[in-house]
Amino acid sequence: MAAENKPAPNINKGKKRKFLPYGKPVRKGLYPLRPGVQGFFITCDGGRERQASNEALNLLESFYEELVHGSSAKFTTISSEPVNKIIKFKDTDSSSDEDGPPAENNGAQEPEEKSKKSIENVNEKKEGVSPQREDNHVGKYAEETDCTLAKRQCLENVAPAPETVVVTKNKPIDELIEDELSELDNKNVRHFVSLDSGCNGCIFIEMHKKLVDPSPSAIAHHMISYAASTKKHMSRFILRVVPVEVTCYASEEEVSKSIKPLIEHYFPVDTPLKLLPLYFAVLYEARSNTGIERMTIINAVAKSVPQPHKVDLKTPDKTIIVQIAKTICMVGVVERYKELSKYNLRQLSSPQQ
Repeated sequence: MAAENKPAPNINKGKKRKFLPYGKPVRKGLYPLRPGVQGFFITCDGGRERQASNEALNLLESFYEELVHGSSAKFTTISSEPVNKIIKFKDTDSSSDEDGPPAENNGAQEPEEKSKKSIENVNEKKEGVSPQREDNHVGKYAEETDCTLAKRQCLENVAPAPETVVVTKNKPIDELIEDELSELDNKNVRHFVSLDSGCNGCIFIEMHKKLVDPSPSAIAHHMISYAASTKKHMSRFILRVVPVEVTCYASEEEVSKSIKPLIEHYFPVDTPLKLLPLYFAVLYEARSNTGIERMTIINAVAKSVPQPHKVDLKTPDKTIIVQIAKTICMVGVVERYKELSKYNLRQLSSPQQ
């Protein structure tokens, strides 16, 4: 009986126990992935999610500006010629032709002799002793004026033109300040925001899309085709960039309901007979989710495509990519998926490709 009443040995002795605050859920991320958003599902190196999200934000913003405004300043190649060049002008060369060759200083001159010589030189310049010196002086002055004119022309060509500022006198000061603030707000609007995907080695970049903005598939296709044509290494941690145009909960009913407008846009029925049928393929990939069967989602997506279009797994015209991360299903439509190395930036920029 005495042995039974002994207390059990404390295994966790010396360890600090962590208690969660009562009534507060565990924090999974600042901005978790949710249904109803558009953007890009990006795979990256494990443990480098933060660096990959920063790279993705910069890349997507630059390609978005290039598509919308046509500005490609960030992708200009740097010339191999040196930028800093030594420029010599005639008037900067140190010459002593006026006073003749320098005299040899055999010894130290007295200050009175120096002052007398300086006065005589000044008097000679005023009176003009020889016409030959005057001609040399005039020719040298003409050369100096030509050099200064050439300098001014170079500076006028190089210097940017001043910006013209339009002042509206009719508007009061309050309205002008409001207009400036609205312009600053429009410039500082973030088109892309990173979300927590909930999976290691995966990030999601949400796109705040307007009606005039290009779709995520257009931006991704432009980025991947640029990388394939130039073979330029643009990122260190990003692997694949998959556009996402529909996000919903990972269930057969939700998927078939939410992808109807997407299928109507990419697989229309009322098209010329020359363009029909379109061949498509469905690719499925799941992460941190084992409760959904693979073929049920694939069949739900394939049945939503209308009848004139057909399935072709080898050479499809369009590929419907289905990505599942935990309880969220992401769907996007891409072109030339296999030809462009499955939208893998690292493989496209490698010299072997």
